[in-house]
Amino acid sequence: MGKAAGFIKLLRPINGLMMGVAVLVGASLALMRPFSIDVAVSLLLGFITAFTLTGASMAINDYYDYEIDKINEPNRPIPSGAVKRGECMVFALILIITGLAASILIAPFSLMPFLVAVVSLFTSLLYATKGKKTGLTGNFLVSACVAIPFVYGSFVVGQSLSLRVLFFSVLAFLANTGREVTKGIVDFEGDKIKGIKTIMAVYGSKKASIVAAFFFLSAVILSLLPWFLGIVSTWYLPPVIVTDLGFTISSTMLVKDHSKEKARQIKNLVLVWMLLGMISFFTGTL
Repeated sequence: MGKAAGFIKLLRPINGLMMGVAVLVGASLALMRPFSIDVAVSLLLGFITAFTLTGASMAINDYYDYEIDKINEPNRPIPSGAVKRGECMVFALILIITGLAASILIAPFSLMPFLVAVVSLFTSLLYATKGKKTGLTGNFLVSACVAIPFVYGSFVVGQSLSLRVLFFSVLAFLANTGREVTKGIVDFEGDKIKGIKTIMAVYGSKKASIVAAFFFLSAVILSLLPWFLGIVSTWYLPPVIVTDLGFTISSTMLVKDHSKEKARQIKNLVLVWMLLGMISFFTGTL
């Protein structure tokens, strides 16, 4: 792996793209109408904020996970030697400065976009430095970082936090918590050595799979409420039904087979359902 490829891998561009899209979805949910030209620059800056701060949090997490990744993910940039730990932190700092600068430019006379960006950054730093070892609490911190971009999108377009945006933030939080618990099954060997108290490490893979399924299915159950409450259009239903089927099938598969290999498969598959879920959030505004 070359250095350029190492920095790209540190960045996790797919994760950054998903968080950038989450900002756009949050903005769409707040406005409930097509985007106009006057908000285009704000949306672009909001996307940049989400993309760069997500990349920074990924890089910082890799910096602190160096010893764990030597066991769980030896091909990652730092343990493989493609990127030095010091270079990783400089890279993260550049991303942080870029992201926070973009958040200030969104609304120079309003602190809300900047404050939300700072809260997201602080949450990711808290997870990387302290929260990771706490197990489920750490999972909640990661999921908060996944939910915040929807809220951020609302402030990017100058709207207050609505019930609709808050509702979908909760759905994202629940689904991602299930994924983080599943990830704990995959990363068990390295987590155990570092004393990370994941559900898997404390209670075993069977109970971890049940807890993960609980969070996935909680999101499934709550996902139909926006339509029943009349806060989204009927176009919300087709993609959300497919998403719910995906989460339900994945939950069943994980509980039946909670091996490391199956958990890795489910962890990756859930990203597809989460992306489809974001599409349903967007179509619900049409």
